[in-house]
Amino acid sequence: RALSPRPAVAVRCQEGQLAVTVRRDLFGTGRPVRAAELSLGTASCPPLAPNPAQAFVTFVAALHECGSTLQVTPDSLIYRTTLFYKPTRSSNPLIVRATPAEVPIECHYPRRSNVSSGAVHPTWAPFRSTVAAEERLRFSLRLMDDDWSRERLSNGFQLGDSLRLQADVTSEGHVPLRLFVDRCVATASPDRSSSPRYAFIDLGGCLLDSRAEDTASAFVSPRPRPESLRFLLDAFKFAGDAGNLLYISCHLRVSPAGEAPNSRNKACSFSRASGLWAPLEGTAAICSCCDTGSCPSPG
Repeated sequence: RALSPRPAVAVRCQEGQLAVTVRRDLFGTGRPVRAAELSLGTASCPPLAPNPAQAFVTFVAALHECGSTLQVTPDSLIYRTTLFYKPTRSSNPLIVRATPAEVPIECHYPRRSNVSSGAVHPTWAPFRSTVAAEERLRFSLRLMDDDWSRERLSNGFQLGDSLRLQADVTSEGHVPLRLFVDRCVATASPDRSSSPRYAFIDLGGCLLDSRAEDTASAFVSPRPRPESLRFLLDAFKFAGDAGNLLYISCHLRVSPAGEAPNSRNKACSFSRASGLWAPLEGTAAICSCCDTGSCPSPG
């Protein structure tokens, strides 16, 4: 069968809306589909009032309507929706004369320039269900056992022990991420602003405790994955404090995994072998501010 020179589904991505034009002879078989069998998005938006004399059915919807989803990447805003074809059942329940189909539709808009109307050509995806996950980030900070294989069951330590701490972020439908620990403070009470307090990570990723005498505190290299960060902290207690509890509060942050570590996004430990600050990733220059305290605020 010769292919039609006109596409079965055409999309126009406009500034605030998208227009989808569907050829009635959707499958190129010479058998037109009914307009009532077509819908847009999970909200099942109907087409514009069809004209039986026209060979096309048209949908017009705002970018956020009809159950569309939005993905934000470093360079683009991507709106996604789906064109559904759901044929009516045959009068004979024993036979099937048409196959349902779904056509994914995307509109890409650049984040750093003017919006243009370039459309993304849809592709067929019959029998496929699409679940759009919301862009949620879930952060965690856990005490780990000696080989980092599982969470530590006990939170009791002796002076001289090392705490193995692992920070993680999990996301759904998000661009790849790299996790950083901007700062961590230890306090004798749950109030992280109480006194006494000890900031053992500060300045946007400088592990200050690694600079103290006779400690093994350090970020652990390599990372198990970009969205996970491990560090060792020598056990300690506050001088003069009769209690035996420490509360640790950390500020975790992410940046796009494709962005190179820099003086804002860093994980730096002090190396006793070299007498210098060393980054987990990137060049030594990004850690030079850990001694001077002139690190830029994380952004």
